[in-house]
Amino acid sequence: MFKDNWIHELAKLEENYEPCVMVTVLEDRGSVPRDAGTKMLVTRDRIIATIGGGHLEHVATKMAREMLIASEKSLKVERFNLGARLGQCCGGMATLSFEPIGTQQNHLVLFGAGHVAKALLHIVATLPFRVTWFDEREEVFPETLPHGVKKLVSDDPVGEVKHMPPNSYYLVMTHNHQLDFDLTKAIIDREDSRYFGMIGSLTKRKKFDFRLEQRGYSQEQIETMICPIGISAVNGKHPAEIAVSVAGELIAHYQGQALEQKRPTKQYRNQDLTDQHSQPSDVGEPPLEEKIA
Repeated sequence: MFKDNWIHELAKLEENYEPCVMVTVLEDRGSVPRDAGTKMLVTRDRIIATIGGGHLEHVATKMAREMLIASEKSLKVERFNLGARLGQCCGGMATLSFEPIGTQQNHLVLFGAGHVAKALLHIVATLPFRVTWFDEREEVFPETLPHGVKKLVSDDPVGEVKHMPPNSYYLVMTHNHQLDFDLTKAIIDREDSRYFGMIGSLTKRKKFDFRLEQRGYSQEQIETMICPIGISAVNGKHPAEIAVSVAGELIAHYQGQALEQKRPTKQYRNQDLTDQHSQPSDVGEPPLEEKIA
């Protein structure tokens, strides 16, 4: 007896914003592996339930995954003769529908609920992102959240990093530079972020680079951090202006565009490291303009 568990699995996929294609046997004539109404779900890396196995299921799975890769949204109907040409000996005929369900969404982990973060979420909520939003302070969150945004009040935001899904986007926008630095180490240590940006000036970037180098992080690891964040074509210090700039960089990234190089040159970094030997390594909270990209 076949175990058709696709209903519960579909609910899980929708909860995790994972797209799939539902393959349904619409019509069966003659001898076919499964009857009309049978369904299976195909994701990029899994098959849930079955339409009977064999070469028919193999071909259907291949077609479904091609639809996922192409981000197709329209339903398709295909008819298959289950003869020698398809590699099956049933001799019947099956009509299958291919229905895309859900859209691929990136996962953004946002630390900090300040003015810029709040302005940014109004934009991100309209983009293909689902957001996990962290802060230690319950009172700083707005009363209502945009669709797809989940807030988490945590006394240990650094410890939360290890629980995030792989290949997430990370934005660090907290009110505390030491917390920013601890989050930076935790995110880099994961080695699986799709994007890691931190709000701040070039001065903050140089100080963090120096501290990370002192703790044994390689240049390759340090370069996974983007700071300052945002596209240079949009500048300004108003939260809405910064939000638009940062959203533009996120869009460019998930669209596969090359991001601007904003890291200090090697010569500039070397000079800065010389200057910092006489400075304490701990960084205090700078004025507002120092935190703006």
